[in-house]
Amino acid sequence: MKYIPSIAFEEMSGSAKGVTAAKVKGRKFIKNRGYGGRIGTSDQAKNKGVMKMITTSWKSLTNEQILAWNKAALSADAKSILGTKGKISGLNLFQRLNFWVVKLGGAILTTPPTLSGVETPSEATIVCTSAAFTFKLNQAIADNGGIYLIIQASEGQSNGVSRGYGKATQIKAVEEPTDAAIDIKADYEASKGVLGAGAPKVFLRYFYVNSSTGETSVPMQAMAKWAQAAEPDPDEP
Repeated sequence: MKYIPSIAFEEMSGSAKGVTAAKVKGRKFIKNRGYGGRIGTSDQAKNKGVMKMITTSWKSLTNEQILAWNKAALSADAKSILGTKGKISGLNLFQRLNFWVVKLGGAILTTPPTLSGVETPSEATIVCTSAAFTFKLNQAIADNGGIYLIIQASEGQSNGVSRGYGKATQIKAVEEPTDAAIDIKADYEASKGVLGAGAPKVFLRYFYVNSSTGETSVPMQAMAKWAQAAEPDPDEP
């Protein structure tokens, strides 16, 4: 609840003792202080653990190694291998590449690898019903050695939601992917819950990662809509 303060609180701002003083569009008011939730997912906790390890490792690099990362960062953007148009520092490059190297089970790279880019995945065919949830690339990558396919998905969204790609988080990592169908039903439900008619839309992002260098491809987007599977025909043999 908001309260209009008296002139005695004209210059008051900030929070104290359960209340917050604020000013919006020239109007000053006092409201009950809000407390945001701090509950995170297990995947978020793992990612934070990986980044903490990487940041600690950066501090133990030699001057020569740091200079090498700074030099590599100067050309990283020009090769468009990180999906970014802005300039990055040696630390940024070290963190971005090592995040995927470590997350996929590799050892931290102390010197920058040779970067060559990663092929962008093809479009995918997705089947999403009460009986099955499968993901299939329409075309296999030319060389899948050391490549992982990362599949991210949102929780079920209502029909009125048109763009929910920013809500997608990782549900599966597939080593050396092909164009064979991938069953993601159990992975999805373990992470996001069971889909239903009330929130049938799922927004997906997927991309390739070179597990040796940490390079990622340009991410692709797809949307799937859950449907009730047809009941089997009792007359079928």
